[in-house]
Amino acid sequence: NGYYMPILANAKKALRASQRKAKANALVKSQMRTSVKNHQAKPSQDSLSLLYSRVDLAVKNNLIHPNKAARMKAQASRQLSATA
Repeated sequence: NGYYMPILANAKKALRASQRKAKANALVKSQMRTSVKNHQAKPSQDSLSLLYSRVDLAVKNNLIHPNKAARMKAQASRQLSATA
């Protein structure tokens, strides 16, 4: 991170921790987006359940708002019922 170089030991540790968490959060968010795209491309019950679990994990990690998760899940469910 080029913007902020910590001097104190606890600040250095906090920076390392936040970078580690940012990487983990980016992975969860990326997997969520991928499952949404896959479900949109080819809606199925399996892709819907995967999407639900990935969206719920993102909510659990405070990456997205619970209302956004509910909206995404409702849209995905509607897509599946439209194809059936």
